[in-house]
Amino acid sequence: MFLINKKDSFDNLFTSDEGLRTVDSGLNFYAFGLFPYLYPLIQNIHFMQIAPNSVVFISYELAFPDENGQPDVVEIVDENEPMVFIHGLSGLPESFEANLMGLKAGDTFNFNIAAEDAYGNIDPNAIISLPKSIFEVEGQKADDILKVGNYIPMTDDQGNRMQGLVVSIGDDHVMMDFNHPLAEKELIFTGKVIKLREATAEELAHGHVHGEGGVHH
Repeated sequence: MFLINKKDSFDNLFTSDEGLRTVDSGLNFYAFGLFPYLYPLIQNIHFMQIAPNSVVFISYELAFPDENGQPDVVEIVDENEPMVFIHGLSGLPESFEANLMGLKAGDTFNFNIAAEDAYGNIDPNAIISLPKSIFEVEGQKADDILKVGNYIPMTDDQGNRMQGLVVSIGDDHVMMDFNHPLAEKELIFTGKVIKLREATAEELAHGHVHGEGGVHH
């Protein structure tokens, strides 16, 4: 931990003869002329801001407005298991990432995102009737997995993964809703930036975080 003089300024520390010349380790970095080299590192550690290609660790609470307009918390992500993503490559709504731009580790946030800027409005064309037979798998009847209100993982004819909500079940057909679960929802986020770092070249190439909080190859 660096001890700063009365002006509490890193710039002053590096340029003033009155600045402190030692660190906790007891080494005299000033005497060795290392301050100009340490300065960029200290700036990066203490003042890095969220920007495209930053690896971001956050905790947050997600809420929806209730009938009285008050936040109704539906999800909590705490500091022990933070959400980790690469800013600009997360697949999250652009408005979510935009609200985090410029924040530093330790900063808190509180913002709302309108439905049209989050996951959009409900698309009636995404609510479709499917034959019940396609839900039959070997050794398991369709009725064993089909329950109104359940989300079922499926793929389309191009191999894209999607989650379908079972809306209703008929004798031969099932009504499924493939809209995003947060469609039509105003989102209320409160949280904290836990830490930041730059994404590696490999992470940028793969499009996701590796190591802590990410994918382990």
